[in-house]
Amino acid sequence: MTNAGGVGREAGKAWRHDTACVIARFRLTPKSSKEAVDGVVETPDGPAFQAHVRALPEDGEANRALEELVARWLGVAKQSVSLAKGGKSRIKSLRISGDPGVLDQLLQDRTSKLRK
Repeated sequence: MTNAGGVGREAGKAWRHDTACVIARFRLTPKSSKEAVDGVVETPDGPAFQAHVRALPEDGEANRALEELVARWLGVAKQSVSLAKGGKSRIKSLRISGDPGVLDQLLQDRTSKLRK
């Protein structure tokens, strides 16, 4: 499938490849009783991982907590995960730096475990 910008996007995935990284979409719920990535949900922008963090949505605290949560969830270095888009939105795009092929496989593995 191709979006309006002409960039290829794989249907049904909450992430896409970019140069030396993967861009993954998350729907964030701050002020939660748990910290977890626990599913894939549909959003107006397409599929997104559902994430919950305890942090409040003040002064970027929830965004930082999401970056740390995703790094732990994927088993990658904290500095390889950064906010790319959606600083004040519930729908966030995170840049995960590294080999896109390796990251794609890692995200597929994590996604399959969420659906079980």
